[in-house]
Amino acid sequence: MGKLYVVPTPVGNMEDMTFRAIRVLKEADLILAEDTRTSSVLLRHYDIKNHLLSHHKFNEHQTVEQLVERILAGETVALISDAGTPAISDPGFLMVRECIRNGIEVTCLPGATAFVPALVSSGLPDERFCFEGFLPQKKGRNTRLLSLVNEPRTIIFYESPYRLVKTLEQFIGYFGPDRPVAVCREISKIHEECVRGSLKEVLSHFQKNEPKGEIVIVLGGKVETPDSGNLDRENEINEGKQVQVISSENRDLKKLSNAERCALRRINKINQ
Repeated sequence: MGKLYVVPTPVGNMEDMTFRAIRVLKEADLILAEDTRTSSVLLRHYDIKNHLLSHHKFNEHQTVEQLVERILAGETVALISDAGTPAISDPGFLMVRECIRNGIEVTCLPGATAFVPALVSSGLPDERFCFEGFLPQKKGRNTRLLSLVNEPRTIIFYESPYRLVKTLEQFIGYFGPDRPVAVCREISKIHEECVRGSLKEVLSHFQKNEPKGEIVIVLGGKVETPDSGNLDRENEINEGKQVQVISSENRDLKKLSNAERCALRRINKINQ
């Protein structure tokens, strides 16, 4: 029986590749890549000439069974993505799950991922945090944000530069203009930048300066203060607006989450 290696690749700087990752890729019988064109650049840089096969979200459901059979037959397979650690907001989970189900050993190498340096350099509390990745673009987005309004831990999101300004505007509606945030972009690249401040301040920066590159948003959690009563009332009003959005989606009230039910109860009190 072979083995599956999950191999992180640099998110920007080629020097972030580890010695172990290079060795594993050179020794593998097969390398699965999210985009073979992108990965070919990396492999050529390190003189890795092993067979490369496309494996991405559009074909993984069709190919995973065949790949598992190849590993069971004795091949060693390495899984990489375009940048960072596979399966973290990238293809890979399905392959890992099926290998485990079939008793195949899975080893994930430590290495590059975008959100860890963003979190550490944000200056926000990092002893406890939650990773949200990419928010739903349409269906379920309001529900997800509503569920995070009272989250006390630091929250991490991935976002496209084309949607960043709109997302920050939306965040102000849910979390308030003064919530601390850090927007990190182009991590480990020449034009790496981390913009810190309140949501209002960071939004103003990117309204004046067009965002470019891969984006990580690190948002401070909710902090209780002596004036939390007034803030809670503001949140109740904001939540009430979001409940209207939920209702406009014609959703069955019995299927609402606990957070949404609480918002409904609070808004009813305000209206009494």
